[in-house]
Amino acid sequence: MPTLRSALNDLAQNFASSIVDAIRSSSLEDLLAEGGGDAPRRGPGRPRGTSTRKTATTAARASASAGKPTDHLVRRSPEEIARAVDLVAKLVKTHPKGLRSEEIRKVFGLDAREMPRVLKEGLAKKLLTSKGQKRATTYFAK
Repeated sequence: MPTLRSALNDLAQNFASSIVDAIRSSSLEDLLAEGGGDAPRRGPGRPRGTSTRKTATTAARASASAGKPTDHLVRRSPEEIARAVDLVAKLVKTHPKGLRSEEIRKVFGLDAREMPRVLKEGLAKKLLTSKGQKRATTYFAK
């Protein structure tokens, strides 16, 4: 009487040999049609840099111009930065107790990544003074 293991081995062997016989007897066109026939897909890894990179850059510019938020900030001209510094200085003048960076940002709706440049320019031009450290820094008008 055959054991379970030998019975399973016989079935597996018969199945595998039937599949190999079916593949050998079919034509190449039949095999390609069953497999999708498309070009093989790239596996994981770094994508090609030529077409993918240009497309991503173009898409980022298009979405930035359409007003959709992206991960990258739009480059600002020195005039835009100077205008923002002037606005911040005027705002801070109206608050004798000073304002923190978060409060200034909320008023103008600026991105948190834009604030350090604006505040640094204001301090460099001596339109603003600061007191405190890190998030507790309060900015005053001169």
